[in-house]
Amino acid sequence: MPLSAEHDDTERYLKTLTEDLEHGKLYELRLLLKALTPAEIADLLEALPPGDRISIWRLLPPETAGEVLVELGDEVRTGLIRAIEQTDLEDLVQAAGSLDPDDLAYIIEELPEKVRDKLIQTLSQTDRRRLEQVLAYPEGTAGSLMHTDTLTVRPDVTLDVVLRYLRRRGELPDLTDSLYVVDGNDHLLGILPFATLLTRDPKKTVRELMLTQVEAIPADLPSSEVAVLFEHHDWISAPVVDRQNRLLGRITVDDVVDVIRDEADHTLMGLAGLSEETDMFAPALESAQKRAVWLGINLLTAFLAASVIGWFEATIQKEVALAVLMPIVAGMGGNAGIQTQTLVIRGLALKQIGKSNLRMLFAKELTVALLNGLLWALMVGAVALLWFGKPKVALTIGAAMVINLLCAAVAGTAIPLLLRKLKVDPAIASGIFLTTVTDVVGFMAFLGLATWWLL
Repeated sequence: MPLSAEHDDTERYLKTLTEDLEHGKLYELRLLLKALTPAEIADLLEALPPGDRISIWRLLPPETAGEVLVELGDEVRTGLIRAIEQTDLEDLVQAAGSLDPDDLAYIIEELPEKVRDKLIQTLSQTDRRRLEQVLAYPEGTAGSLMHTDTLTVRPDVTLDVVLRYLRRRGELPDLTDSLYVVDGNDHLLGILPFATLLTRDPKKTVRELMLTQVEAIPADLPSSEVAVLFEHHDWISAPVVDRQNRLLGRITVDDVVDVIRDEADHTLMGLAGLSEETDMFAPALESAQKRAVWLGINLLTAFLAASVIGWFEATIQKEVALAVLMPIVAGMGGNAGIQTQTLVIRGLALKQIGKSNLRMLFAKELTVALLNGLLWALMVGAVALLWFGKPKVALTIGAAMVINLLCAAVAGTAIPLLLRKLKVDPAIASGIFLTTVTDVVGFMAFLGLATWWLL
């Protein structure tokens, strides 16, 4: 029996799916897939190896398969399309052809040229224009997120006329909570909420009841800023306009949820030098090549830190306790720096950090670093004293701990800000620079002080 789609338990679905695939239970598989949403099916496909993805794909009806393609991560979708292209090209045409132009625009560049040509030939003139309109805007902007299926009305008609128009139309686009009021040149004049339409006197005109204080979204606004606007205003949908205030389309909250999730994945994966679209089951050689670059950069920074240790080789030979304790200083500095860095990257993403509060943020992080530095300097110093019985060693590691935590606070705050100013993504590049700084400063402070005090 298929599991209910109301239970959001991917692990259970995955287990059932794998067992049914293994035993060839195609009927049970179809029942399970029918009970799931396209987004849930996409999550399951991403958790399966490539061969099983094809098997599941072939069990999906075209209209569902097309929506699943849209929900997949870029790398998984590209791999699946390449595999399908070899054997099921016509199925791919049918799946993509079932999509609305707005959704089709999201994946059309990844489709084989033959599929693209067939799809464009089958589109009506209206749908082709809608597709071109969305494709005109770069990925990661409001224009690339928008749907062009807007409902518009003129200001001089009555509510009764609008209601009759909607009844005659028969159905509404998903997540439609307002009608957009435009003039003869499609300039946005205001919005008419459905609550107003349904509860006010039908003889009233749209002009009398529409809301004119409308915060429309420019088509070239970055998607991350669109997400912030939706969060601040609790919107369900919002109009998208060009620079002349002409209505182009609308963005709905489900698209914004995807943006927020992508931003979170980007930050998390970026800390390890990976893309948020990385395929968990990509070929080992391909994954190794992508990760090798990041590992190589880390190796260079490790050699830099090691060279600092080499400068103090004589000191370490005379006091073996230093070799045991020095990783503690670097490790504590690195962890403290990551805490500050994560806070700053989040603040930058949410537009919460600017010139007006930057000095306060620096002061606060330095204070936190000083307090933690003193606390853990006492703790680590006491342990070192009990362990080695040498007060100077305990004093050295305590002082180095305070110095490195203060440096970590400065680096954790400054590095993301500097990278943002240089137009480099802080989520991806900050970690490696921060680790290098805390390692080098930690070793330098600890071994330098030891050379000064102990020798």
